[in-house]
Amino acid sequence: MENAVDIRNLNKTYKASGRRPETVALSDVSLEIPRGSIFGLLGPNGAGKSTIINIMAGLVTKTSGSVKIWGFDIDVNERNAKVSIGVVPQEINYDAFFTPLETLELQAGLYGVRQNQRKSMEILETVGLADKAHAFVRSLSGGMKRRLLMAKAMVHSPPILVLDEPTAGVDIELRQQLWATVKKLNQEGVTILLTTHYLEEAQQLCEQIAIINHGQVVACEETTKLLSRIDNKEILFRLDKEITAVPESLAGYVTELKNKRVLAVRYSPGEQPVSTMIEKISQAGYRIDDISTEESDLEDVFLQLTSSK
Repeated sequence: MENAVDIRNLNKTYKASGRRPETVALSDVSLEIPRGSIFGLLGPNGAGKSTIINIMAGLVTKTSGSVKIWGFDIDVNERNAKVSIGVVPQEINYDAFFTPLETLELQAGLYGVRQNQRKSMEILETVGLADKAHAFVRSLSGGMKRRLLMAKAMVHSPPILVLDEPTAGVDIELRQQLWATVKKLNQEGVTILLTTHYLEEAQQLCEQIAIINHGQVVACEETTKLLSRIDNKEILFRLDKEITAVPESLAGYVTELKNKRVLAVRYSPGEQPVSTMIEKISQAGYRIDDISTEESDLEDVFLQLTSSK
């Protein structure tokens, strides 16, 4: 099956202007986003994420390379490519004197959606704003305005939805609501491209993740495979009595005293058996009351791939 988005050898260089030197924003970026997936695009500030999105949306002209959106080349079928994508921007922008319903109706008109084909109320229901359809947008909370941006991007029923930092600055409850909306849209067949700084968000939602740094893709894999890149765990031993120093028998391990009775050991499961640690702790005169482990998360992988670049 053809990909929802197919980016090949994409480059973007901003020419020198005045005191600003020539800047390479993207260097030979290639990405394949499968249809029907939730795809994460991660990277530090200034890594090139927004540049990729702006090129896809037709707001920035690429230097070289090819971009296909839903099978349409942005150079050959620009109009078809643009109507195949809906972009939810990071910045909140709205007309304070319109209602959400009027906002969607206007947006649908700009996309040429006929009156009898518009789904404004249905979309407001999807994003949880049906009860605010006739309220002025200026009266909505910040989280509601962010959901309205999502609704605006959906008026022309695009098969691809790009969410640029959709949960930036919102509280935990609203973040959970937005996650539920994203999952619902995806279940209905919409391909989601998500950029976020909340790594927990990407880890929970995305089936596949690309990490970009300094304009280059440094990783692009299924989330589970990406997490397996770091083969280490942290194991916590709760001891029967207080411990003031790490036992000499554990000198070869990476250890940390979490509190007076909890000793943490970071280890590689393939190289360091837990049974050996237990034996060494027992030899030091301690009995183990409880054991718990913590897996490596996406933050570990992200830092490892971007800190050295």
